[in-house]
Amino acid sequence: MSTTAGAPGRADQETTPNAPARGSRRGMVIGGALLALAAAAGWAGHWWLVGRFIESTDDAYLQADSVTIAPKVSGYITDVFVADNQAVKAGDPLVRLDTRQYQAALDQASATVDARNADIQQAEAQLTQQRAKIAQAAAEEDVARVSLRHAQDEVARYTPLAASGAETAEKLSELKSSRDQAQATLAADHAAVESARSQVGALTAQLGQARAQLEAAKASAAQSQLDLNHTVVTSSISGRVGDRTVRVGQYVQPGTRMLSIVPVQDTYLTANFKETQIGRMRIGQPVEISVDALSGHKLHGVVDSFSPGTGAQFALLPAENATGNFTKIVQRVPVRIRLETGPQTRKVLLPGMSVTAEVDTRSSRDDDRRIDAENHRE
Repeated sequence: MSTTAGAPGRADQETTPNAPARGSRRGMVIGGALLALAAAAGWAGHWWLVGRFIESTDDAYLQADSVTIAPKVSGYITDVFVADNQAVKAGDPLVRLDTRQYQAALDQASATVDARNADIQQAEAQLTQQRAKIAQAAAEEDVARVSLRHAQDEVARYTPLAASGAETAEKLSELKSSRDQAQATLAADHAAVESARSQVGALTAQLGQARAQLEAAKASAAQSQLDLNHTVVTSSISGRVGDRTVRVGQYVQPGTRMLSIVPVQDTYLTANFKETQIGRMRIGQPVEISVDALSGHKLHGVVDSFSPGTGAQFALLPAENATGNFTKIVQRVPVRIRLETGPQTRKVLLPGMSVTAEVDTRSSRDDDRRIDAENHRE
């Protein structure tokens, strides 16, 4: 009896210490569940308030508006002043071509300018001389006119005397002959004046022609000077030298690609978002940027502008959806993003690097309401 009664007592003594352990495990499970519920609620709240307004894409690459350097004149390369990847400033010399033929052309054009100046001086001298001749002829005409008037007066005075017999007929005849000679001389001198004046027009035209030839010579000299100046090719922007293919001794034609200048200090981001993502994007919205080359670093930027069309609109062979069976494809719109980074960060950012961009579109909620109101119909 005592043995049978004692067995349950020992069992109760063995199970009693495990009761707190079960309670502790139950509490841990409940606590974990509460923590998971709180985390899920926090995540859901963050998604509702922030996450659903974040538009992300990894179809994004850094870019820079590089400039291709090409000569404006032809010739052999005599000097290359830059090396691969060298930093240059706007106006720095990059390449020099052989200048001898362009210097000779400039010398010839300068000599032509001097010759045209001499022609102008000669024409002006001839015009001045001709004006002096006109003055001389006019003076001679005046003398002839005075002589004619005197001869006419003499004839008028002697005519009644000869008629009365006070003077001989021979004297009157001589006076009339002198009058006729004076009249002829006056006519000749008048013709000489008209002839001299007519020469002024021809000399003036000759002077105008010489001046026009001078302007043409000056234009030719200016072009020769430009060609000579263009034998030294300079950088139009600041940046770094890339894709350098030019070498000393190479013959180049106008437009030959010699090298590129990449403005790495002005790098920007082009992100190609799906058309379903840009409905709430606006200029000025903040962007969080992750560059593959800078893992662990978050950069910041601002939406700068949107392309005026999808990428397919500017493709070399744009799609023609009306020519056959149609399959709808979600288009992408290039979005330009301005980087807000300092000089230390820009040192490691290069065009072509892959980027993940996340745009915060929360600022467009008011625009969404206005769009809904604008397109609401009863």
